[in-house]
Amino acid sequence: MYKGFDVFFEMTDTARSIPHTLTIIVPVYNEEANLARVEKELSAFINEAKINTCILFINDGSTDASQAMIEEICSRDNRFRFICFARNAGLSAAIKAGFDHADTSLIGYIDADLQTTPADFHLLLNELEDFDLVTGVRQNRKDSFVKNMSSTIANSIRRAFTNDGMDDTGCPLKIIRAEAAKKIPMFKGLHRFLPAMILLQNGKIKQVAVQHFPRIAGKANFGLANRLLGPLSDCFAYLWMKKKYINYEIGKKG
Repeated sequence: MYKGFDVFFEMTDTARSIPHTLTIIVPVYNEEANLARVEKELSAFINEAKINTCILFINDGSTDASQAMIEEICSRDNRFRFICFARNAGLSAAIKAGFDHADTSLIGYIDADLQTTPADFHLLLNELEDFDLVTGVRQNRKDSFVKNMSSTIANSIRRAFTNDGMDDTGCPLKIIRAEAAKKIPMFKGLHRFLPAMILLQNGKIKQVAVQHFPRIAGKANFGLANRLLGPLSDCFAYLWMKKKYINYEIGKKG
C-alpha cells in the first residue's frame, strides 16, 4: 500500500463518477504508432494501482491518426479521457492544460513514447508522502550519444541556474500534488523547471531512479537545438520569474 493515501477525491464529471486520486496526463503529438502500447501499459498500471487513477490525453494538435485512436481508447474505457488542441501549442502548453483540467489531488505525467514505464509510478508514489513533487531519474539511458550528451549539458546548465539539486529534470515521469501544480505560472519551456518552481513555493522535491527504454516507434519531436539553446534561454526567463515570484502564507483570517 502506498504511504499516506487513504482518502479519495471525487471527479467533477458526473459521467465518470468513480472516485479518483491520481490523474496521469499524457501529452500526444503524432504518436499513432505508440498509442496501442500506451493504452495497454497504462491500463495495466491502473488495474494494479492502490489508488484510483484516470488518464488524461492532451492531443497537442497531432496531424496523424492520433486523435481517432485516442477517441477509440476513451470509448472503450471511461477511465481514459482527452483534450484535443485546435492546433499545436507545444509541450509546456500540453502540461499546463493537464494541470488546469485535472480534478484530482495528485497529477502524474508521462510521455507517449513510453521511454519510461507507467509501472515506475509505483516507485514515485511510495516516496510522495513527505514531498510535493517526485520526479524520475532515468538510469542506463537508451538514447543516442548525442542525445544523452546534450541532455547532460542542459541539465548541468539548469542546475547551475536553479540550484534545485535535480540530476534529470527532463525525465518524463513525475507526480505532483495538484495544489502545487496549479500554482505554477507556466510559459513555453517551463516544463523543464517544474522542480525549481515547486521550490519557489517552498515545497519539497525528491528524485527517484527509474527505468529507461529505447523509443521503438514514432519520431522524437525534439532536436539538439531544443535541448541546448532552448533550455539556456529559458534559464534567464526562470531567473526573472524567480525574482518576481509572489509567495505568501496566510497566518490568520477573520
